[in-house]
Amino acid sequence: MAKSTATDVRIAKDEAQRGGQTIAFALAIGATRQVCHLETCFGTRNQAFAYLQRNRTAFEQMAREQFARGEVTDGVIHLRMI
Repeated sequence: MAKSTATDVRIAKDEAQRGGQTIAFALAIGATRQVCHLETCFGTRNQAFAYLQRNRTAFEQMAREQFARGEVTDGVIHLRMI
């Protein structure tokens, strides 16, 4: 049985920006779910998703820090590759 996590990860529809992929995921902050977008330079969704999974803890921390600072644009936290 798969382990349940507090964060749901979904691949966003094609939002080709500079040839890269954008991955959307929801971050649980208390009882709230905050939508986050991670912009990558990868050409495929699978590469971008694998990158997010490898660096998930770092991106969740960055998203929480941006949320705490109020850096939310149109209800979305925007992240870039590290």
